[in-house]
Amino acid sequence: MKTMNVYDFFSSPIGLGHVTRDIAIVNNLEGISINFVTGNGAAQILKKLDYKIENVYNPPSFIVENGKLNNQTKWLWNYFQYYKTCKKISEKIIKTNNSNLIISDEDFASLTVAQNLKIPNILITDVLETKFTKGIASFIEKKMNRSMMKIIKNSNLVIIPEEGDDQDNIRRTGPIVRETNLSREELRRKFSFNKTTIVISIGGTSAGLFLIDKAIEAILKINQDIEIVLVSGPSITKKFDNVKNLGFIDNLHELISASDLIISLAGKSTIDEAKAYGTPGIFIPIKDHFEQEDNAKMEGFVFEDINRLNELILEKLEEKRNEVNTDGTKLASEIIRKLIREIK
Repeated sequence: MKTMNVYDFFSSPIGLGHVTRDIAIVNNLEGISINFVTGNGAAQILKKLDYKIENVYNPPSFIVENGKLNNQTKWLWNYFQYYKTCKKISEKIIKTNNSNLIISDEDFASLTVAQNLKIPNILITDVLETKFTKGIASFIEKKMNRSMMKIIKNSNLVIIPEEGDDQDNIRRTGPIVRETNLSREELRRKFSFNKTTIVISIGGTSAGLFLIDKAIEAILKINQDIEIVLVSGPSITKKFDNVKNLGFIDNLHELISASDLIISLAGKSTIDEAKAYGTPGIFIPIKDHFEQEDNAKMEGFVFEDINRLNELILEKLEEKRNEVNTDGTKLASEIIRKLIREIK
């Protein structure tokens, strides 16, 4: 009797951007059974969508005060402890499942295990090195970066969702985004968006609470007939006045497509989805969060733009929609499918 191949997809639960692009990829892997391994809000989204999932990861939270990332050294140390715990968890899962392929979206622990066990593995990542710390603590981070580069080098394939040329085992696919099955007009009817609509979203953690307060204040000061839709995510239970509170949802991409403007932290997946659907966006990074600051800079924003949201909102509402076509999702899924065919 032929045994079924097992493909484990380890998706980082730090934020929701990893899992949303992973869903986009898996939706294009029809006929292939995928077992997700993650935690927190990412696990909740997958459960809502009826994917096979093991909810086992519990990552450390960023410490954000007034929009600024604090105690980076402490967070880095907590992350290192989290990584060691994840290695034990992923090793048990991989050995129990007798996995044939490990796909990892920035879960380096599972990749380390896969490479030690000589199991084919694919990494999906935006980041080739981290830059959270300065001073003495940066020596620890540099050591971690060297380990990360070794993992990247030893991966069978590395998928980077940005434009550019392939190199060695690296495949650059362009943005990976979820598809919408309805047109923008159909989505607006679905959500009863009858006015100019601004969506505020802060992802899967409470780090963006500062942005919610500032964005609502700025929109109300404009004093136009604008509907504010708030997607506060799984970590914030506070209810806000003068907005449509949607809390935690699994279809933010549809809301982005239907809206006239998205105001968000500078997570790459949200930025990519807004650009793919042609929705103008304002992307404010957490201060001193190197990845978000880099993402925001690419779109022309800095943290200090939080103090001129009124001006930016009026400017962006006048901006024409401009959809950016991308084959990133299709390319990424085909890369994975090809490796699966080779290892069967």
